[in-house]
Amino acid sequence: MGERTLEIDRVSKRFGDVVALDSVTFEVLPGELFGFVGSNGAGKTTTMRIVLGVLGADAGEVRFDGTPIAHETRTRIGYMPEERGLYPKMKVLDQLVYLAQLHGMPANDAHRSAESWLERLGLGDRRKDEVQKLSLGNQQRVQLAAALVHEPEVLVLDEPFSGLDPIAVDVMSEVLREKAATGVPVIFSSHQLELVERLCDRVGIIRSGRIVACGSVGRLTAGAAARLTVVAPAAPPGWAATLPGVRVVDENGDGTLLELAPGTDDQVVLAAALATGPVHEFTRAHPSLTELFRNAVTEGAAK
Repeated sequence: MGERTLEIDRVSKRFGDVVALDSVTFEVLPGELFGFVGSNGAGKTTTMRIVLGVLGADAGEVRFDGTPIAHETRTRIGYMPEERGLYPKMKVLDQLVYLAQLHGMPANDAHRSAESWLERLGLGDRRKDEVQKLSLGNQQRVQLAAALVHEPEVLVLDEPFSGLDPIAVDVMSEVLREKAATGVPVIFSSHQLELVERLCDRVGIIRSGRIVACGSVGRLTAGAAARLTVVAPAAPPGWAATLPGVRVVDENGDGTLLELAPGTDDQVVLAAALATGPVHEFTRAHPSLTELFRNAVTEGAAK
């Protein structure tokens, strides 16, 4: 593995009789945004806590830069927990400086970095406020600043976008892209799959403690059935029902939604549509990450 890669290698974890993680394996490459998605209870937070070293694995290993995660490595990780962990009565700036020093930053550097991140995240004028006086969205921004203030070499973020307004989502997305561009591996979990699809280089889908799919969204959807939307106003009902490799998903006054089996020639569908009269729309789309996720989770459940 290349240097600065975060490797999760056959990690397993049980809580009593419950298998929380079953030989989970994936890596996050330097400069990569990796989206980690799964239903509640699938194992995302457990994985992240093991990556951070706050929870021990029963089997397997987590390595960063080729070295197993230990206390020294941990100080190089920026972590944003799902349960926000800020001191409510502490002032924003004091809190960030304190956390940076806790990660081994000298006082002057800690101060400079804290000021810089507060400005970057639009919180400069709130630096003297107590955390509890901030809106939830602004508390979230402080929590992100807390993960970034010590200039970490790897970022692990659990649901960083939950509860953010669209402007804050844009700011956070931009910051994560910037960090990745400097060669930092970034892993984050999110329920907002459109956001994951837009932001991430690769995605891992976890179900019941097992990775059921891992790769770029393009690669994961390439083998899946493509969708076609056809608007042919003169076409009679059922016009596409007998075409080979074609399944009619929905048919109404607005058009026909078809699913094509891999390898099906969409030009045959177009010819059939044109045979009924004019065609106003003929649009092909690969499944979205949301559909892919739904399929991965339900297929996993069926096995």
